[in-house]
Amino acid sequence: MKKIIVSVVLAALACTVMAQPKKAAVVPEDYQFTTVKANPVTSVKNQYRSGTCWCFSTLSFLESEIIKAKGIKDPAQYPDFSEMFVIRKSYYDRAIKYVRLDGHMNYAAGSDFGDVLDVAKTYGLIGQQDYSGLQYGYDLPVQGELDAVLKGYVDAVVKNPNKKLTKVWPKGVEGILDAYTGVIPQDKVIPASELGINLDDYIGFTSYTHNPYYTEVVMEVCDNWRWSKSWNIPLDEFMSIMDYAVNNGYTVAWGGDVSETGFTRTGLAIMLDDADKATTGSDQERWVGKADEKPADKAAVKEMEITAQIRQEMYDDKSSTDDHGMHLYGIAKDQNGKKYYMIKNSWGVTGAYEGHWYMSENFAKAKTLNILVNKKAVPKEILKKIGIK
Repeated sequence: MKKIIVSVVLAALACTVMAQPKKAAVVPEDYQFTTVKANPVTSVKNQYRSGTCWCFSTLSFLESEIIKAKGIKDPAQYPDFSEMFVIRKSYYDRAIKYVRLDGHMNYAAGSDFGDVLDVAKTYGLIGQQDYSGLQYGYDLPVQGELDAVLKGYVDAVVKNPNKKLTKVWPKGVEGILDAYTGVIPQDKVIPASELGINLDDYIGFTSYTHNPYYTEVVMEVCDNWRWSKSWNIPLDEFMSIMDYAVNNGYTVAWGGDVSETGFTRTGLAIMLDDADKATTGSDQERWVGKADEKPADKAAVKEMEITAQIRQEMYDDKSSTDDHGMHLYGIAKDQNGKKYYMIKNSWGVTGAYEGHWYMSENFAKAKTLNILVNKKAVPKEILKKIGIK
């Protein structure tokens, strides 16, 4: 998923990386939400100045999966995995592939759900209490320098100045990661077999008309460097998976576009029926709006009606881009009975809903690029159509 890094060197990348402003939240007076169904999630984290929403959102999703699988009732016993462990392993694997492809791949902070699954399967996971990965003088992730150093290193290797690569260059990547994130305490790593969930049970879905339905496709975004696959299905079935998952006690890893004026700093995501919805200006303005602007928080606001054709046009003309990953865990209704999805973000405890967002069904229909779910959270008729039991 595309992310934005505040470092000047990496300014061309894209997922929100800025700390959210510590300004008093503006509670939207016109909205009153009632929870219809909400499944357990762990506490809101803060990716701060890093382009790693893909990791925060997917680990949050896996934490909820473990809570459900183990029947954990006490929030004090909820799992809390180290994001930096996954990020570190991803950066190393990415360096190997980047060099093998002679640099013809995106080497940046962004990635996707499949990356987290592959890391967990290959290396396991580790608790946050055992490995914070923050060895460089900050309490929260600030990764501009790390990202730039790694990119400079792998680019130097790609140039192959000796006309034949040595066998030791990968140790340099490990050395950089050790310096910035610390040496991993291997005795604390939890193998995939001991997580309490089957990592092969997770399926990605998307919905676009440029690929045949009921086929497995590689999401065509530059951050999908592992070339993870998703099942392409019709839009109505795509949306039905989110509802079926939540209503059956499961949650959803959500990836999509948040570069809309309807995605507000107050905790709302609404698909404004507006001729020009894309925001401009600073990174902060693009993702969460200007600090002094009046939020677009009117419960009676008219929303755009979304079809598969409109959704495809947004993807093709780049008005829908791969911006951000979040964790969808519930369904709510406003005072008018309109449906919203409850979303856990990774921008810290901020906004009117303390780090959570209410996303309208129309926004989700338009701006969700792909999702990851447990196969048990998919209606059986859909599983049958894609040949999964």
